[in-house]
Amino acid sequence: MAWPMILANISPALIGLVDTAVVGHLGDAHYIGAVAVGAVILSFTFTACNFLRMTTTGLAAQAAGAGDATRLRTVLAQACGTALYLGTLLLLVQVPLGALALRLIEPSAAVADAAWSYYAIRIWSAPAALVNFALIGWFVGLGNARAPLAMVLTANAVNIVLDLILVPGLGFAVKGVAWASLVAEYVGTALGAWLIGKELAQRPGRWSRAAILHLRDLYALFSANAALFLRTLLLMFAFAFLTTMGARQTDTILAANAILVNLQYLMAYVLDGFANAAESLTGRAIGARDGEGVGAIVHECLIWTLAAALAIALVYAVAGPLAIRIVTSVPSVIEAAHRYLPWMVLSPLVCAWGFLYDGVFVGAQRAGAMFGVMLVAVVVVFLPVWWLTRGFGNHGLWFAFTIFNAARGLQQHLLFRDWLRHGSLLEVR
Repeated sequence: MAWPMILANISPALIGLVDTAVVGHLGDAHYIGAVAVGAVILSFTFTACNFLRMTTTGLAAQAAGAGDATRLRTVLAQACGTALYLGTLLLLVQVPLGALALRLIEPSAAVADAAWSYYAIRIWSAPAALVNFALIGWFVGLGNARAPLAMVLTANAVNIVLDLILVPGLGFAVKGVAWASLVAEYVGTALGAWLIGKELAQRPGRWSRAAILHLRDLYALFSANAALFLRTLLLMFAFAFLTTMGARQTDTILAANAILVNLQYLMAYVLDGFANAAESLTGRAIGARDGEGVGAIVHECLIWTLAAALAIALVYAVAGPLAIRIVTSVPSVIEAAHRYLPWMVLSPLVCAWGFLYDGVFVGAQRAGAMFGVMLVAVVVVFLPVWWLTRGFGNHGLWFAFTIFNAARGLQQHLLFRDWLRHGSLLEVR
């Protein structure tokens, strides 16, 4: 189950690297910075709604574990309806949202102009991007990792081809990257809808309007979504803060951090493959009331996650300098990215615990606990550590970000041990 999800998860990070590489060879650091700023605004906006995927995964997994095909349809309808509503809302507030984000980040004038061009085009992919979260979460909950893989690979293949046609081919620069991403999101949604039809044909059940609109179920759904929404906002704040503090130094630091953040995403998506497996397996075990299986699932997933983290750290240590030179030809950006690369070598080993336990918590539907963990990690750890180490410049910024990720994993590990000791993991939520 993990390997197809690893491939699906890696794909967006590779696209980020391709987007950066395409503009990274246009001869000026501000192009890289513009894509970085535009992407961080949209990543913050879209990923803030990633609770749709996580909540849908946990609910679908528990419904599948209980063998309730009608409940599976209800979960799907509620998730997609919520996604379309939120996507439309984002389109309505796109101008003030983008203006506020640029004001907070404070990039240089050249970066700001190009970033706005990117944002103004790509924001129109919001409905498709959010529906994709819901569809992928539903498939993962059922243990179907091939459907998300097909959706993501198809969309990203379209993105890469259009990147190459529109940017170096037709000279559209940053706007070309944005159009490529926009078209790719809708292609992924169309394929996902077709795959949903095939999956439902194999799971006889019925659509229940009363169940879809049932107030208590909707309240439970939105309660879980609200906690995960706040948790995701905090996580994206940490990434946005990283980009913002880099932008307030120099365009070169901003560009170097953009490259390193893409490596961070690449690492995260690999490790998330095992977290996705833990989400589905944990949720189905809880739905089936299999207490013995939960501990074994977490133990097995943790072993594989740590092994993958060590492998990624070794790859970054050996091939990181080459990756940087492939992504950009700007000498000052290459030098800066090399200087801070050791933080990327350390990152997988620190982050592995938090990523794995995120999957366990999603499968167990512990949204409130996830929010509490993230709140402590950001407010009590990340920001104070950055304040104390800000005199070390970008090294201090990356140190604070690393300690933030360590705090997430430690808190979750202690909570999980407590739940295991008291036997509370089998409570269906």
